[in-house]
Amino acid sequence: MLALLDVFTPEEAVWSIEELIELTGTSPSTTYRYLKSLHRAGLLSRVGNGSYTLGPRILELDLTTRLTDPVFLAGNTVIDDLSARTQQSALLCILFSNTVMCVGTAYTADASPDLFRRGQRRPLFQGAAAKAILAWLPPHQLRSLFAKHADQIRAAGLGRDWTEFRQTLRGIREAGYSSSWGEFTPGVSSIAAPIFNGETNVLGSLALARRGRADPASMDQSVEQLKEAAQTISRTIASLSSAPAYPARGLSA
Repeated sequence: MLALLDVFTPEEAVWSIEELIELTGTSPSTTYRYLKSLHRAGLLSRVGNGSYTLGPRILELDLTTRLTDPVFLAGNTVIDDLSARTQQSALLCILFSNTVMCVGTAYTADASPDLFRRGQRRPLFQGAAAKAILAWLPPHQLRSLFAKHADQIRAAGLGRDWTEFRQTLRGIREAGYSSSWGEFTPGVSSIAAPIFNGETNVLGSLALARRGRADPASMDQSVEQLKEAAQTISRTIASLSSAPAYPARGLSA
């Protein structure tokens, strides 16, 4: 039933009952029952012509997350300061079920309109924000990921086999950050550093994005500022009373 919520996207925000029945492959009675329950819970709202869109309960849950999520609480002010000091857009991201999700943003005035946005998800094998998380996952999870997603990993240039994949990630860990160039948005470069919880499990990443490439001196300065900010967020998360119970989110290798 909850999987029905996944079909509602910015590109397809409204679905008719007939479309949902066809999409799910369930009987009309089952689909009607699901829709009734989701509507009663406020997760879906009725619109004209017997169609549905996401409901107000989603907004309520987002507010609760903004007030309670340790990563957002620890990083929200940090990204504003980091963006102001570097004159680059700062992005706060988390690991979520084999993807990276943006949970906080601080954009510059000239930021690309296609930059990562809060609530948006991207693959775990592309982009600096994703690779900064991937490189610090435990070896057993990485081995499982490679076994199931080897084609995606090779296509992303992370390694043609397990040995090369492991070496690529070791290089990112040794550097302490990852980088990318135009992997999602043409002409945009990005760097990212990992964020950890109190038990040193990687939770997400902090990224900086800019139009064009930086000169070496500017790049080195940005990397140091990025690492320092990511460490500040990690320390704050570790100090929060809920941090010990806050695991890396939902990696299903």
